[in-house]
Parts: sequence; structure tokens; C-alpha cells
Amino acid sequence: MNNLNIIAISAAIAFAFSNGAMAAQGMTKVEYQSAKDKIAANYKSANARCDSLTANAKDVCMAEAKGKENVAMAELEARNKPSEKARHDVNIAKAEAAYAVAKEKCDVKTGNDKTACVKEAQAREARAKANAGKPVHEKSAAAPKKETAGKYIDDTVITAKVKAAVLDEPSLKSAEINVETSKGRVQLSGFVRSRADINKAVEVTKRVEGVKLVQNDMILKGTQ
Repeated sequence: MNNLNIIAISAAIAFAFSNGAMAAQGMTKVEYQSAKDKIAANYKSANARCDSLTANAKDVCMAEAKGKENVAMAELEARNKPSEKARHDVNIAKAEAAYAVAKEKCDVKTGNDKTACVKEAQAREARAKANAGKPVHEKSAAAPKKETAGKYIDDTVITAKVKAAVLDEPSLKSAEINVETSKGRVQLSGFVRSRADINKAVEVTKRVEGVKLVQNDMILKGTQ
């Protein structure tokens, strides 16, 4: 093999590695800024179209415009710096955008119909976030620390699943239950109608995977 062929092959290999490195790094600064500017322009245009609408239709339109902007930005970040966390953030942005629009649409309803509508929107958001899985932190590339009993489940995932389970329980539709989780220990607070609601909420929570302990801080309406 002559020197010219060796030089050509070496150059080709170097070029291939260079392209691979560029792909791993994601977008160039110019590409990223251009995409970011386009997202901002699209949002401004979409938001301007909402000005011709009124009342709830305008609110829904604005929520849709903002939701699309947030999702587009999350997707841009995922393209710029591809990672599990970035993909997770895209799914969360989609869930929050869908909820914002659904909640605005509920405003045309009143009374119990509106309450049920909002609860259903919250349930869909909670399910979507639970399905998105736990957030991945890039600084800890290693697998999450395993607990001594059962597999590790992130507190944010447990909270989302408990919220979804509570909202899916027909007897708790009108309950105002807040959920917080720390190391698998779930705290339930808020106002409920009866002792039966408290028992049902605790029962539903205990069935959620990853829940180690349920702390009941719920209050019966009219007794506070």
C-alpha cells in the first residue's frame, strides 16, 4: 500500500471520528439559537392569533400556544443534549401542556361538572407523569441505590401514581387530597367528607407499588 493510500485512509478515519464526535455533542450553537428563535417566533404568532378570540376560547388558545412552546423547547433541549433526562423532560412537558389545556376547557362548566372535569384532567396528567418514569439525574450515571426491601422507586413516581389512583377512585371524586412522598413514605392531607373516604384513600394508597408507609393527615370537612 503506497503512502497516498495510507494518507487517504487515515484522513477518512479521522473524518468519521470527527463526525461522530459532532453528532454526540448535538447541535451547533448557531443551529440551537436558530431553532430557539423559530420556537419563539412560532409562539408569538400563535399567541397573536388568540387575540381575535374571546372568553374561554381565548384562554384555551393561549394555553395551547404556551404548551406547544414548552414542548418544543423541551424537544430542542433533547436534540441539543440527548440524554435519558432530556427525553423524560419532554414527556413531562407534554403531560403538563395537555393538562393546562384540559383545565382551561373545564372552565366552561360549573359546579360538580367543573370539579369532575378538573379531577379527570389531573388524573390524566398524573398518569402521564407516572408513565414517564422517574427523572434521571445526569450526575449520577450509576443505577439508583437499592433499598433493602423491594426495588427502588423514585418518590416523584410514587406521588404521581398515588394521585392517579386516588383520582381514579369513584368514591373520592369530590375529595381534596394532597399527596407528598419521602423515601416511600406517603403523607395524605386535605379535606374529605367522611371517615370512609379517609379509609378508602389510605387503602388505595397502600396498593400503589413502592409505598412503604401511609401517614394520614386528612381532615373531615366541618371539623377543622
